[in-house]
Amino acid sequence: MTRALVGTYAAGGGAGLVALARGDEGRWGVGAAAPVANASFVLTSARFGHHYAVDEAAGTIGVYSTAGGWALLAQVPSGGEAPCHLALSADERYLAVANYASGSVALLTLDEKGRPAGHDVSAHAGSGPDRERQDSPHAHWVCFSAAGELIAVDLGADRIVVHAVDARGVLSPPRTLYAAPPGSGPRHLAFHPTLPLAYLVSELVPELTVLAPGADGLVAVHRLPLLVPAEASGDALGGEVTLSAEARHLYVTTRGTDWLLSLALDDRGMPTLLARVPSGGASPRHLLPLDGQLLIAHEQDGTVAIFDLDANGRAIGTPQRLSVPGAAFLAADRERR
Repeated sequence: MTRALVGTYAAGGGAGLVALARGDEGRWGVGAAAPVANASFVLTSARFGHHYAVDEAAGTIGVYSTAGGWALLAQVPSGGEAPCHLALSADERYLAVANYASGSVALLTLDEKGRPAGHDVSAHAGSGPDRERQDSPHAHWVCFSAAGELIAVDLGADRIVVHAVDARGVLSPPRTLYAAPPGSGPRHLAFHPTLPLAYLVSELVPELTVLAPGADGLVAVHRLPLLVPAEASGDALGGEVTLSAEARHLYVTTRGTDWLLSLALDDRGMPTLLARVPSGGASPRHLLPLDGQLLIAHEQDGTVAIFDLDANGRAIGTPQRLSVPGAAFLAADRERR
């Protein structure tokens, strides 16, 4: 049976971390909720078997075991305000956190049981021309590079930055990898698993940018607007970007206009638009390709839309819609499969 988890915001009526399951007949249903509040991002550890979840409202990171139910093993401050994204290092010695409201990233050192045993925080600097959204830094996304450095996307400062990590778990000051166009508001990044490319979705100026290594960081080698000329960019926000499991397709959303874009990637990793369809709800915040389907969490109307994908990777047909108040995040649930 195919299963998924939906992180929800309590302010939107969310009941916690909600379980979804697809039955033998192909229809999805909503199951019970675990008491994991405001989980706008959740990671599962391959090394320790734990789940790490942000509580965006409380500013904490929870460590959970699912043996016999979601039991809270530890809870620690995130090192800033409004934690919204997590990443584990390849050896799972470190857990990184993007703190959106405080514009900082935190590096949590994990002990031999996978529990936080210390942390270091690096505050970003800078702002952008959008005085409402970019009055200060806003770290929105983090990951570890193959070399073990910490990469962060900062919407408020219009930057992608990188921090070196020393043997003590201490972060270096940020160095700019990519300076995004002023006011574009870079939001999320997806790295290609085999090609030296990354795909950046910008929020404030909805656009997909393909990035490649340059002399001093990353450079833009292709840009694709996410809106058609008739749409007012001020009414739309870039949402999410994700790669299919085989890295042959890319999926991107816009919020406000509420579009889902399906794109094909050629052998060089360059995208071509296949289809642009309504996302099946209001404010598509997060995407999950899963077993021949694409799940979309819609924050504004509290739904999850589920599209079938055809042989060419396009989202097709009328999606099934599930009511999940406060829907903000999606993850595959492999625990009981």
